Amino acid sequence: MKRLLNTLYITSANRYLSLDGENVVISEKNQEIGRVPLHNLEMIVTFSYTGASPALMGACAARGIGLVFLSAHGRFLARVTGEVYGNVTLRKEQFRRSEDEQKSLMIAKNMIAGKIYNSRWVLERAVRDYSMRLDTEKIKKKSRFLANSLLKVRSSSDASALLGIEGEAASVYFSVFDDLILQQKDSFKFTGRNRRPPTDEVNAMLSFAYTLLTSMCASALETVGLDPYVGFFHRDKPGRKSLALDLVEELRAVLADRFVLTLINKKIVNGEDFLRKENGAVILTDEARKSFLVHWQKKKQEQITHPYLNEKIEWGMIPYVQAMLLARYLRGDLDEYPPFFWK
Repeated sequence: MKRLLNTLYITSANRYLSLDGENVVISEKNQEIGRVPLHNLEMIVTFSYTGASPALMGACAARGIGLVFLSAHGRFLARVTGEVYGNVTLRKEQFRRSEDEQKSLMIAKNMIAGKIYNSRWVLERAVRDYSMRLDTEKIKKKSRFLANSLLKVRSSSDASALLGIEGEAASVYFSVFDDLILQQKDSFKFTGRNRRPPTDEVNAMLSFAYTLLTSMCASALETVGLDPYVGFFHRDKPGRKSLALDLVEELRAVLADRFVLTLINKKIVNGEDFLRKENGAVILTDEARKSFLVHWQKKKQEQITHPYLNEKIEWGMIPYVQAMLLARYLRGDLDEYPPFFWK
């Protein structure tokens, strides 16, 4: 159970929510473990499979408190809302800004600044932790390039310029990604990103991790009432969750890339955990995919201090916090969207 910005998060799968007077009661195995006054809340988000009482659903609907149900893995299931709820106003503002190039650019610049900053610190952390095993000057040179790219992001004047800066920074970051693979070099080689389909083991894992992260971000955006298909950096395209992909950008390096490197360097996966298809695609075996998901869930449960809120939360909560901050910015509660800066 965690309260952030007037939102109550129930992150344990076996907790039940009910109503007692003007309070939300959180129970586990028929034992009350906590209660929170309804008047303190704007939203309740539960990852529990045991659910909530009809009385609580009705009370939340009557008071305009969003009650959102997610699966234990973070997939959006449903939202209970009353007649009056801010989602329509929020989404209309999202759509207006998406159609306005300069307003979209303001948000996109912050998201891409978060991406480049975090990519840079993945490199810096590697140099700090493994200086005896890496070509530190080579990686520091790439880090300096990314630092300069951050300055360019701030001064970019249009979407095409920002796209060029982002693409160049990503290319520089991935140019030394193979250096960060410290174990099992015979089985895991990285020569650059490839997808649809991935044609090597590292790209197979990166693509799978990005898919999981995109699903988390889409659920987070649905949870706060935003449309995951209408973005600010990624433009509209049928079937593409553009805003979810926007949110993924700032989390990609710190959550997905570092996770894949950990699996390789700690020998949690090995070269025998992959299958090569006739079309050249490389995929994880069924058993390896299960192991990947188990460790992904463990990673999501690790704690981190959120740099903007200065509160300890689980890694798996980061997309939900960022989505909430974005919604607050669009409502006018914040002067600027604060991206996730990891260090």
